[in-house]
Amino acid sequence: MLTCFIRYHIDPTKKAAFEEYARNWGQAIPRCGANLFGYFSPHEGSTTLAYGVYSIENLAAYEAYRDRLAADPLGRENYKFALSEKFILREDRTFLKLASAPHATGEENK
Repeated sequence: MLTCFIRYHIDPTKKAAFEEYARNWGQAIPRCGANLFGYFSPHEGSTTLAYGVYSIENLAAYEAYRDRLAADPLGRENYKFALSEKFILREDRTFLKLASAPHATGEENK
């Protein structure tokens, strides 16, 4: 299992638009096959950093998921919305795998 962390640099004057974008992904991403943990918008501290986090089985599954997302009506509209409103200034994706399992059970030493 891989977890994708998306770090967004957003226009702080367009936080409401980012939150609408996040709500749309909240519907489209699970429908297209990824396990969405959530989208997070600035609250305290930085006004420009936001995050999206989801898991997918592997990189092959990710490619198929991206194709489904691009074909999804809400997915297509959300991409267009982000481009037209220009609230995302930068987007970085990092894929990580869980390294701490099993969490403090001691099983890793057996």
